[in-house]
Amino acid sequence: MNKQSNTYTIIYAVVLVLIVGVVLSVVYQALRPQQEENIANDTKRQILAAALISPENGESISTLYDNHIATSFIVNSKGEKVASDLNPFDVNVSLEVKKPMEDRLLPVFECKTDSGLKYIVPVYGAGLWGPIWGYIALDNNGETIYGAYFAHQGETPGLGAEIEKPAFSSQFEGKNIFGANGEFESVKVVKAGQEPSEGSYVHAISGGTITSQGVQKMLQNSLEPYTSFFKSLVNEQKNN
Repeated sequence: MNKQSNTYTIIYAVVLVLIVGVVLSVVYQALRPQQEENIANDTKRQILAAALISPENGESISTLYDNHIATSFIVNSKGEKVASDLNPFDVNVSLEVKKPMEDRLLPVFECKTDSGLKYIVPVYGAGLWGPIWGYIALDNNGETIYGAYFAHQGETPGLGAEIEKPAFSSQFEGKNIFGANGEFESVKVVKAGQEPSEGSYVHAISGGTITSQGVQKMLQNSLEPYTSFFKSLVNEQKNN
C-alpha cells in the first residue's frame, strides 16, 4: 500500500486510536480497584473528621474507621431503621436530598469517641459554583452538635472555599439543632452584627455570602428529615 496515500493515513490513524484505546482501557481497569479504595478512604476520612478524629503517626484511615465506627444503618423520616441491601456508606446523598423527605434513605454512622457515642449524618447542598457537602456529628443526646466537616467542589479560594477550614466548621461545635420549644431549627449562618435573638447560629464567611447561605440551606434540608430519629435519641436520654 502506498504510504503516501490518504487511505493509508486513515487506516493508520484508526489502528493507532484502537490500540491506544485498548491500552487505556486495560490501564483503567487495572487501576480501578485502587481508585475506588482511595475514594472510599477519603469518605471515611471526612466522616471521622466530623467527629474530630484524624489519623496519627501513619495510622491508616481504614483501620481508624473500623476502630471508631461501631455500626451504621439507614433510617427513614419516621426515625425507623430501614431494612435495605444497600450499605449506608454507599447511599448517594446527592440524589436523596432531591427526594421528598418521606422517600429518603437517611444514613447514620455510630462513632465511638473518648467522650462517648456520637451519631454522624451526611449533608449535601449547593454553593456558589457547585456542590457542597459534609458530615455533622451529634452527641448521643440527639440535639447538640459535637463536630462538623464541610467540603466543596469549586468555591472561590479565600472566600467560599473557607467553609472547609476549621475556623468555620469549629463554630458549629456545641450548637443545638432544636429550639426552646423542642422543634427542629437547625443552625443559622449569619453575618456579624446580624445575630438572631434566639436559636443557634454561626458567623458566615466574610465575602462568601452565597456559599454561607448554601451551608445554611444544606443543613436545613439535609438534617430536617432526621428530626424523628434525633428526637428518639433525645427521649432515650431523658428516660435514662
